[in-house]
Amino acid sequence: MSPTVVIGFAAVSLAVIVMPGPSVLFTVSRAIAAGRRDALLTVLGNASGVFVQIVFIAFGLGVVVTGSDLAYVVLKMAGAAYLVWLGLDAIRHRHDAVRAVDAGALPPTTTPWRDGFVVGITNPKTIVFLAALLPQYVDPEAGLVAGQMIVLGALFCLIAIVSDGAWAVAAARARLWLASEPRRLMWTSVAGGLVMMALGLLLLLG
Repeated sequence: MSPTVVIGFAAVSLAVIVMPGPSVLFTVSRAIAAGRRDALLTVLGNASGVFVQIVFIAFGLGVVVTGSDLAYVVLKMAGAAYLVWLGLDAIRHRHDAVRAVDAGALPPTTTPWRDGFVVGITNPKTIVFLAALLPQYVDPEAGLVAGQMIVLGALFCLIAIVSDGAWAVAAARARLWLASEPRRLMWTSVAGGLVMMALGLLLLLG
């Protein structure tokens, strides 16, 4: 791959990633509901899930999802259900934030990386988008097509980590300010949960 191709792919990826979409909203809602640590681990988990999708695409398994209505629907329903469950869980544990602030610490969740990974790997729109984008920047004559896709995919994930991580830090700072009023923090946990549930429903209906 030439530097021009890599730069072009990075520019397109950045333009897509920085636009506030489901990934950004998920990250912000997690930061508001659980804080910076959990949000950043969620970002890493989400990027890991997307990277697995890229490996699938590189070795031809992405065709199964992009070419099968059943596989697409099953993946979409699984991702939507998990997002709704995460939202309900955030709402169900909204009082934990108040108790933790009273005790002098903000409550972390137990599985932020896993949550992000599941959401990342079950997002069918991402795999369809990447399956269409990656081949455009691969040079078949250079050989190692799968390797080229994986390298470009890793670059895509790195850009996503930096961008989503910035959103996570910004949202977490707002949460720390909200922590000065514990009851207000409780309602931000509810808001974060509702956003996750809405994302799940939008994914299901989209």
